[in-house]
Amino acid sequence: MTHFGIICPMTDGHMNPMTTLGRELQRRGHRITLFGFLDAQAKTIAAGLEFWSIAQSEYPSGITAKSLETLAHLNGYAALQYTIDLMREGADVLLRFVPEAIRLSGVEALLVDQTTIEGETIAEHLDIPFITVCNALVVNPEANVPPHFTSWSYKPAWWARLRNQAGYSLLNRFARPITQVLDEYRQKWNLSLYSQSPDKDSFSKLAQISQQPVEFEFPRKQLPKCFHFTGPYHNLTGLEVSSFPFEKLTGQPLIYASLGTLQNRQQDTFYCIADACVGMDAQLVISLGGALDPEALPNLPGKPLIVKYAPQLQLLKKASLTITHAGLNTVLESLSNNVPMVAIPIANDQPGVAARLAWVGAGEFIPFSRLSVPKLKAAIKQVLTNDCYKYNTSKLQAAIQRSGGVSRAADIVEQAVFTGKPVLSHL
Repeated sequence: MTHFGIICPMTDGHMNPMTTLGRELQRRGHRITLFGFLDAQAKTIAAGLEFWSIAQSEYPSGITAKSLETLAHLNGYAALQYTIDLMREGADVLLRFVPEAIRLSGVEALLVDQTTIEGETIAEHLDIPFITVCNALVVNPEANVPPHFTSWSYKPAWWARLRNQAGYSLLNRFARPITQVLDEYRQKWNLSLYSQSPDKDSFSKLAQISQQPVEFEFPRKQLPKCFHFTGPYHNLTGLEVSSFPFEKLTGQPLIYASLGTLQNRQQDTFYCIADACVGMDAQLVISLGGALDPEALPNLPGKPLIVKYAPQLQLLKKASLTITHAGLNTVLESLSNNVPMVAIPIANDQPGVAARLAWVGAGEFIPFSRLSVPKLKAAIKQVLTNDCYKYNTSKLQAAIQRSGGVSRAADIVEQAVFTGKPVLSHL
């Protein structure tokens, strides 16, 4: 038995797949402890995992929700900058408190979310193995692949490579405050500095696992040999159960709309979605992701069914179309249920997810800055009436089913930790 520690962002999009992986390892006899702020305690305990609270005075209960409420009103580069500011602040706190917590808990190996780049520094400082888990879109930089925060399509042309490199340079400038914090601790702990190692990244050399299927990624040529596309980690165990008025479903084709749990206070967007669906032979169900009450959106056009929370996996089994913010989990859950999509990417890696969605032909997307009722209505009609989208989602559904999912991911984690050697993929 190995005692694994989990370090990841305290948001649903990262915690849900990470705790699912933790539960699978726990089922195999391992011990799992998640290190985080108090706001993550309830979700961790509900998942059946151990929780170790850190920085209670700096991050009392409720502060994470307050930060995310601010993020919910932002989009584009403003949201990206705010997210990076949160990551810098969080990195400093984790680097101060987590190493000692790991020592006291007896954790022997770490599962580190790819976006929690301080995890590599903590593992190196403690001299324990760690595995990188890509719960969001893969962010490994590669000149042929557009940066994750852009909606640029894949192009093998020389000009696209220059465009991509410019995008990565911009991202590095945005992220510089985070690497400065890392280097402060790395210098104190006698570790090599990021600023003196231009090619150094924060990813595991034993194994990197992504919940994307390889078919839902642009062509890659430079991923490390220990990188694995395992497919998504879906498990209903430990997830909050949402009451839903299933008796109000009319039997018409179901359009399910959700903007996730972060950028979900864009009230004008919900009005736009409702207006675009007026006159269609379909029933619109809108999930507000917990940020708003249905009463906050009175008199929506077409009188859609609006709920604060929705049992997403259950509704997707009935859906003909998903209208989504292009969060990776919602997109993968839709693909797993053979549901094509219309995406409205708002911030962070959502533009990159939307670009891949269009590239694989499983849906269309409209940039948030260009959203309008006529454009959205046209995209919805196109995806609903053209059989090619359903055909392409069925291919992605099959790819997900054969990718291995959480079981394969756990196999890779165990092999990496038991052997202490890189687990090579067959890409």
